Amino acid sequence: MGYLLKTNWWKWLCIILLTYTIIGGLLLPVPKLPILNETIRVLHFHVPMWFGMILVFTGSVIYAIKYLKTNNSKFDIYSSQLASTGIAFGVLGIVTGMAWAAYTWGEPWSNDPKQNASAVSLLIYLAYFVLRNSLNDEQQRSRISAVYNIFAFTLMIPLLFILPRMTDSLHPGNGGNPALSAVDLDNDLRKVFYTAVIGWTLLGYWIASINIRLSLAHQKIENAS
Repeated sequence: MGYLLKTNWWKWLCIILLTYTIIGGLLLPVPKLPILNETIRVLHFHVPMWFGMILVFTGSVIYAIKYLKTNNSKFDIYSSQLASTGIAFGVLGIVTGMAWAAYTWGEPWSNDPKQNASAVSLLIYLAYFVLRNSLNDEQQRSRISAVYNIFAFTLMIPLLFILPRMTDSLHPGNGGNPALSAVDLDNDLRKVFYTAVIGWTLLGYWIASINIRLSLAHQKIENAS
């Protein structure tokens, strides 16, 4: 797995998939649904951001566990940079969701349970970096951050996938509203949607891999000086 991600094929795949996503998402036909109309095209940019965020955060927590097992500082760098990328995707997910909500719900932020839970999840992960920056001892910072990372990921799951389903919600997939059904995700949308999920997720890992290499290079320079 690690060797495959070091090769360039997946980067070219990412470029091809995102090019298709942008062109297809804007130009291919979409179902004529009431209220949604053409705004449903945001689906290809909003929902995949959340898929990408969750998958990147999953990678981050896996490396946090690896660090706790091995005390290898390399895994701490992997974990923190993946968390940073996950936050960026989460912010983009909220921004695109607000733009979509402004047209379909009448306002960008309606205190919908899913919106509030998403914001809380991001705040928890932002606190992860506040914690990291508040600790000077490198080993202490890495260990406490790894433990907090596991805590943040554990909280994110019920916040995003359980609690919003237990109350009324405008958001599809929550509060009894269907999501990704045959009605709101027809074959034309599926041609782009699944491509978008893969493409945006690959972009997230690409960005994280660049930041990881920069951090490792910076660490080598510090150790050599």
